[in-house]
Amino acid sequence: MSSTTPFTAHSPLTPYGWDEDWADAFAPYAAEGLLPGRVVRVDRGQCDVVTGDGTLRADTAFVTPHDPLRVVCTGDWVAVEPDGTPRYVRTYLPRRTAFVRSTSSKRSEGQILAANVDHAIVAVSLAAELDLARIERFLALAWESGAQPLVVLTKADLVPDPVTLAHLVQDVETAAPGVTVLSVSAEQGEGLDVLGAVVSGGTAVLLGQSGAGKSTLANALLGEDVMGVQAIRDVDGKGRHTTTTRNLLVLPGGGVLIDTPGLRGVGLWDAGSGVGQVFAEIEELGRDCRFHDCAHESEPGCAVLAAIDSGELPERRLESYRKLMRENQRIVAKTDARLRAEIRKEWKRRGAVGKAAMEAKRGRVR
Repeated sequence: MSSTTPFTAHSPLTPYGWDEDWADAFAPYAAEGLLPGRVVRVDRGQCDVVTGDGTLRADTAFVTPHDPLRVVCTGDWVAVEPDGTPRYVRTYLPRRTAFVRSTSSKRSEGQILAANVDHAIVAVSLAAELDLARIERFLALAWESGAQPLVVLTKADLVPDPVTLAHLVQDVETAAPGVTVLSVSAEQGEGLDVLGAVVSGGTAVLLGQSGAGKSTLANALLGEDVMGVQAIRDVDGKGRHTTTTRNLLVLPGGGVLIDTPGLRGVGLWDAGSGVGQVFAEIEELGRDCRFHDCAHESEPGCAVLAAIDSGELPERRLESYRKLMRENQRIVAKTDARLRAEIRKEWKRRGAVGKAAMEAKRGRVR
């Protein structure tokens, strides 16, 4: 495909998500003779880019390497040189969505995992006990990315009792308001048709811990053994990392899938709105609190605490909400001096309130 060819539905890039809007965004680079392409794999400063002329190997040195959020990543649409040894990616098009987590470094930098994703599939294995707090963490990042989250409970064949399986699905649904929860058995083919239909209309990224069954699920959706699969350990239902890079693959039923390595740590990165969407019922209850800045801890007239007392809201949900909000606030504060000052001011205010309450209590005792 020539770099100056206008968008058509029959473009070789259409199965990878190329559309009229991407073609319009690329027009200035087409005028420079550059090729459009989508990054299907990145490793060690180089990437594989699928273009109308085939899959090319390109160097990413021209794209800003110092900011980890601005490096080329799997899912990016890029402008690549039509020839040269080596070829270079000149730039990437503005991202529609971006899945970002914080790194484990003390500098708390952000790390981009995938770009231009429509569906974020959170894979959770039923071979181990459900960790609802971890699911909520994944969902917060997924909502923040701009993608539509979807929770897939894998290895459903390990839960043969339909009543028990239904209860597990219901437990996850309470931790995932507004999110579809599917139980799937890749071994038996159960639920794959529904999942395939959901992801057929765009780009999906597959997320989860090692042993969550992501590679098996990817192979089932692809209809062939593309991703390596390791046997799980009987002792804890976990497996070893089988995917070591993020790979973008075209699905036979339509759409593309980005498989990712198992994520040991899933730190939040400026995901305040994502946390709010995961805990939508707490945010809604908070609007009825007496104080607009209620921390839902011990304030009078707190609608959230009232919901805890009445049994309407599980206490576990509030504890998880508090934990993620505190974590996200710490991350943001490290890069926002104004917010750090506001946090210190709030700590002083709460300290003064607590001191006044203690003094009043002592006065009553006397």
